[in-house]
Amino acid sequence: MSGPTAWFRSRPLRSRLALLTAVAVALAVAAVSAACWFVTRAQLEAELDSSLRDSRLDASAVADLALTCARRAESTPVPTTGSYTWQIVLADGRVCTYGSSPIPVRPGDVAVARGQATYSMHTTKAENGAEMRVFTYPQAAFQNAVVGVSVARPLSEIDNSMSTLAWVLLLVSGVGVVGAGAAGLWVARAGLKPVDRLTGAVEHVARTEDLTVRIPVEGEDEVARLSRSFNAMTAALATSRDRQAQLIADAGHELRTPLTSLRTNIELLARSEETGRALPPEDRLALMASVKAQMTELAALIGDLQELARPDAAEPGPLEVVALHGILRTALDRARLRGPELTFRTDLAPWYVRAEPAGLERALVNVLDNAVKFSPPRGTVEVSLMRGELTVRDHGPGIPAEELPHVFERFWRSPSARSLPGSGLGLSIVARTVQQAGGTVALRPAEGGGTAAVIRLPGAPTPPPELSVVPDEGLDEA
Repeated sequence: MSGPTAWFRSRPLRSRLALLTAVAVALAVAAVSAACWFVTRAQLEAELDSSLRDSRLDASAVADLALTCARRAESTPVPTTGSYTWQIVLADGRVCTYGSSPIPVRPGDVAVARGQATYSMHTTKAENGAEMRVFTYPQAAFQNAVVGVSVARPLSEIDNSMSTLAWVLLLVSGVGVVGAGAAGLWVARAGLKPVDRLTGAVEHVARTEDLTVRIPVEGEDEVARLSRSFNAMTAALATSRDRQAQLIADAGHELRTPLTSLRTNIELLARSEETGRALPPEDRLALMASVKAQMTELAALIGDLQELARPDAAEPGPLEVVALHGILRTALDRARLRGPELTFRTDLAPWYVRAEPAGLERALVNVLDNAVKFSPPRGTVEVSLMRGELTVRDHGPGIPAEELPHVFERFWRSPSARSLPGSGLGLSIVARTVQQAGGTVALRPAEGGGTAAVIRLPGAPTPPPELSVVPDEGLDEA
């Protein structure tokens, strides 16, 4: 885009505001000045017409002038009043002018002289080039004859006044426009000071990556709202960066232990091959089992990290109406494989939810794995699903009350669970998945010992007809 628009957009904001203010004031002043000029001219013309109507000659004087005009038909100087010009118009169109240059006779003037019109008011140009305002009225003269009497005044009286008024209005308008531009620039500078502070803060953040910058908020206007939004944005960015740094630090800490163990086991196996000294079969099997376990733990940890690598605000996978009881059945099958000596007591009522199937299944598996991990040998895990409330209860040692607020934090593990396998990410993934599905999750001490995980998910409006209802199983022992 080129031309005035491109030039205008290339100007600073305060210059554009000042220019727009000056243009707006200029248009307003021009409109007011034009209206004032036309109204004043109309008023002066009305006063001129009124003065012409009031300037009538005496009847005897008109009779004498008409008689003289009829006999001689020539201009004769007579006393005049001010700048008035008098003219006698006879019925045959002859005229006699008194006091100034002859004025062309219009048909309306002749019509007045013939008694065909009551008066005539018009503007014409005299023989000397001056514009005249002419008023013609009928008047009885000699031998009861009617003549037209024209009285005229030059319009230069109005034109001179209007010219002076035009220059005054132009001067006042120019001063007003310049003053409006200066005032607009001052107002723009004063009004944009908060924006300048905001701009400086943004440039400082971009230059230094210092997210601790905060802008003072004053008032409740749009600039104050913008400042509050900027402060909230920098606070959110600072929190996100701190969480990212904490995630990296926690991930490095969690990865160090299995990697160190894995490296030690592999070095032992490699040294055995290099030296030719074979390890005892039972030691070799133990090392291979340890390597396999560490690899499994690393794979699970990397999977959890990939799940948590998505920002909390990221959109989950496509939401579908799924049978929660069906997905729970699949998760229970996987949990039985990890706790073959445990008894799973289930009571599942049909319930349909709108969620991401894969993410929901992973969350349910994590909850059940947590129950399997803390259940005593040959213990019982109770699972119930009633009206969208899923309860998974174990009979383990339970979680101290002071540790409950931290169970959904990333990488947090209670002191009693640090010796058990796991990354400390499972419940964090559960909390985020349930939240994305519009539900809630909580852990609480169970009556008689153990811990109960309670998940509440809102039901879908209508279950799809192709999904079948999974019947309750009652007691199911592995």
